[in-house]
Amino acid sequence: MYQDLLSIGSVVQLKGADAKLMITGRILSDEKMEKIYDYCGVIYPMGITSENTQYFFNRDDIETVYHVGYIGEEELAFKKEVLSKLGELEIVDGRIEEKD
Repeated sequence: MYQDLLSIGSVVQLKGADAKLMITGRILSDEKMEKIYDYCGVIYPMGITSENTQYFFNRDDIETVYHVGYIGEEELAFKKEVLSKLGELEIVDGRIEEKD
């Protein structure tokens, strides 16, 4: 389910959005810890411009992929050892955990 996530540094455009986003994180939740998202990103090319410029989104929200981030040995190992083994996730006591 998660092994096909885009790598950090990928640049995408979301459905209905004007700006492009660069992916800066994967499999995380918002500050309220209510929902798990596939990605977070910042506006490309500006990056972080203030405290509230991170955007959380899921792969289904992506309309166009403009650039796929660097895929080196570390990324390949991460996909093999971590992402490919993740099942369904949930938030438990403020942490993202695998469902039993």
